[in-house]
Amino acid sequence: MKVVVSVNGKFHCFDLARELHARGALQAIFTGYPRFKLRNERLPKTLVHTFPYLLAPYMGLPLRRWLGESGTRKWEWLMREAFDRHVARNLPDCDVFVGLSSSGLQTARRARSMGIRYVCDRGSTHIRVQNSLLRDEHAIWGQPYLPIDAGVMEREEAEYAEADCITVPSSYTRRTFIDSGVPAERVHRLSYGVDLSRFQSTGQANDQEFRVLFVGGMSLRKGVPYLLDAYAKLVHPKKSLTFAGSVASDVIALMRRHGLWVEDAKVLGHVPQDQLKDLMSRSHVLVLPSIEEGLALVQAQAMACGCVVVASRHTGAEDLFEDGEEGFIVSIRDADALAGKMQLLADRPELRRQMSAKATQCVQKLGGWKRYGEQAHALYRGLLA
Repeated sequence: MKVVVSVNGKFHCFDLARELHARGALQAIFTGYPRFKLRNERLPKTLVHTFPYLLAPYMGLPLRRWLGESGTRKWEWLMREAFDRHVARNLPDCDVFVGLSSSGLQTARRARSMGIRYVCDRGSTHIRVQNSLLRDEHAIWGQPYLPIDAGVMEREEAEYAEADCITVPSSYTRRTFIDSGVPAERVHRLSYGVDLSRFQSTGQANDQEFRVLFVGGMSLRKGVPYLLDAYAKLVHPKKSLTFAGSVASDVIALMRRHGLWVEDAKVLGHVPQDQLKDLMSRSHVLVLPSIEEGLALVQAQAMACGCVVVASRHTGAEDLFEDGEEGFIVSIRDADALAGKMQLLADRPELRRQMSAKATQCVQKLGGWKRYGEQAHALYRGLLA
């Protein structure tokens, strides 16, 4: 069996590619990333095909400032279309084509014409559910919402219809597809793993402090207001809050207007992975109250570092750990529940240490990305049977 993977960025697809290569099944991976950004991906250069001409400027230039939100979305559409056309023109003969959703429709149709099985890999909720959740969240905070373009949604739903099967990373995301009318037998859960060679504990958190960590883009989608509200209710003499990930000054300004912003919060911006594991190891809890998510990779990364996770149900946490054993899972938009779980961990250091040890053991059972690779390989082989 030979598999071609297509992803305009990187996401989890290079982890998938490495697992397929380890099983002798990777024919090629196409990406929009420039080659110099892929030096640490541990794949033979001959298997990696790059088309960086639109993604590289998108990554390296302040397009949002120059083009505005609407103009940036047009650039993103052009970027996906051009990448898809490139892959379709250069698709080698193979058995299975796996394309990340929103940038694989033309390649999917080319693959089907060649007798190749097509897997639509969707890393999040059904696109219409995603649009609805984000629209509602912006309305709650009185913020204008630029909806997902109708053409983008139609294109993605066409990918769903073309696919021999759709893969999603969590039980929650799978339910959104079924609730949207996609037959259950066409939607398969492939939960992500974690690179244990890159994420492991590098020390212990100081029990005299209580460090709360958020990792990800600072946005309404990630539930930042509920984290801030919960943190304000947390009682501890040496508490601290750290944000690691892309910074959004407009979100900070919005939170200030609502009286929620924590002025002494540490806002680090992007943190390299080799530093992120140290940050996670020194933190007592990772809080991820996302409104819309697929399966947040940072959860398993934090668990591997011994950092207890408190997450919303929409993060896919139920597929990583058991609520109350290795971490805590709460409903979306519930700051009181978030605060209660953080307070419990702050008040009972021995409980936090026990959950930390269980979290590490739990994620080690995943075998890094091995289980994910085994399940993906078996699913693709099943399509050929």
